[in-house]
Amino acid sequence: MAKTRAATALLALLTALAAVLLPAPAAQAASVQEVTGFGTNPGALKMYRYIPEGLPAGRPVVVAMHGCQQNAPAYGTQSGWTQLADRWGFSLVLPGQTTANNISSCFNWFQSGDIARGQGEAESIKQMVDRQLADTGADRSRVYATGLSAGGGMATVLMAAYPDRFTAGGVVAGLPYGCAQAAGSPYTCMYVGATQTAAQWGNRVRAAAPTGYAGPWPRLIAFQGTADYTVKPVNMTDLVAQWTDVQGADRTADTEDTVGGYPHKIYTNPSGAPVVETYSITGMGHGQPVDPGTGPAQCGTAAAYVLDVNLCAAYQVGHAWGLG
Repeated sequence: MAKTRAATALLALLTALAAVLLPAPAAQAASVQEVTGFGTNPGALKMYRYIPEGLPAGRPVVVAMHGCQQNAPAYGTQSGWTQLADRWGFSLVLPGQTTANNISSCFNWFQSGDIARGQGEAESIKQMVDRQLADTGADRSRVYATGLSAGGGMATVLMAAYPDRFTAGGVVAGLPYGCAQAAGSPYTCMYVGATQTAAQWGNRVRAAAPTGYAGPWPRLIAFQGTADYTVKPVNMTDLVAQWTDVQGADRTADTEDTVGGYPHKIYTNPSGAPVVETYSITGMGHGQPVDPGTGPAQCGTAAAYVLDVNLCAAYQVGHAWGLG
């Protein structure tokens, strides 16, 4: 009997020591989830989202849109956005295109019925944001849009059609709002650009906004590979013309330096606030810049159209937005 009591006491002691010395099981990481029933969904898109475990209310929302021949869950992870959501504490809305809408899974940034306020794909994405805000209690004043290529084109659509809902946009290898209509076709826009003055570009944004809307307008950050032959660099030049005009800024950069060895420019409004920012990624083709690794400014995973250039666009954008 004494031996039994001693063994029981020893087992209790070992159990107590294990609780102190052994690490607790790791919390299960969040995952990208599909959401249904987020509204009337006139653009027939799919909604995915990523919400870090234990995310408190009052945090920002980032809408991140994939490029052609990509899908929402993979883009959210490969671009580095899910990694940053965990690190900095915000949630992601990841709109997904379908081949029924576009054979190449491109968002229809060039279709008039998908880029107007209250219509098509633009309205579907706005409804996704409404669902996310309702479910997470997020900060309505800190909602951002970003995307690659066709997703970048949709980011400018959201900035133009819903300037009252989006604080800023991050456009990677994307296009100015209304470019296909100005150029006569999406391919002319992508490969040649459209002949428009800065005021004409700005007028397209002002016409897309709610009637009588006078600001504030979303801030723009744009990334462009200098060797991109799918969306030519002229499109970033036109983005600068469009959004500096909307912001009442001139087209002379107020700051020119390098970040990660790449040319970087900042344009400020008459009050001195930065309103347009550009990164020219020297020698990069068509894709999302990433910098895989565990360093503080590193994020992303290289894949098709996700290019390791030692600079992570998601980090630079999120940092500029004050997310972390």
